[in-house]
Amino acid sequence: MIIYTNSEEETIHTAEKFAAGLTPGDIVALYGDLGTGKTEFTKGICNYFGVEEIVTSPTFTIVNKYNAKINKKPLTIYHIDLYRLEKEAELLEIGFNEYLNDDEAITIIEWSDRTNQIPTRSIKVKIMYKPDEDDFRIIEIIHPELEEIGV
Repeated sequence: MIIYTNSEEETIHTAEKFAAGLTPGDIVALYGDLGTGKTEFTKGICNYFGVEEIVTSPTFTIVNKYNAKINKKPLTIYHIDLYRLEKEAELLEIGFNEYLNDDEAITIIEWSDRTNQIPTRSIKVKIMYKPDEDDFRIIEIIHPELEEIGV
């Protein structure tokens, strides 16, 4: 599925609609160059689930944990940023596999292209832009279940 947005607000709104299809245990793998809107997309997902904390890119903390709700029940959202990842071994240090295998949380990973440990069951979101059009974004969503049936 390909979606076009023309502002940060539209990107956030698109992510809010996308989030309606997420359930605990889902992993969202975000791909895109610096400044394409990966964190804005994450903000939209967090908005949908009622996160009250300020959503920022965890570039230096590596992982942010947000308290959310789904159907009035508590939900954890892990927001992981692999931008500063230098070695795959660092993933063990941050407990990467535990985040990926938490069936009661939604895990969002920025800079997913920095590792080959992204599970195939992840929903891939690729965000691209045209250098001459500041706010225009092309968002490609690749869902593994749709790939299995050839969509």
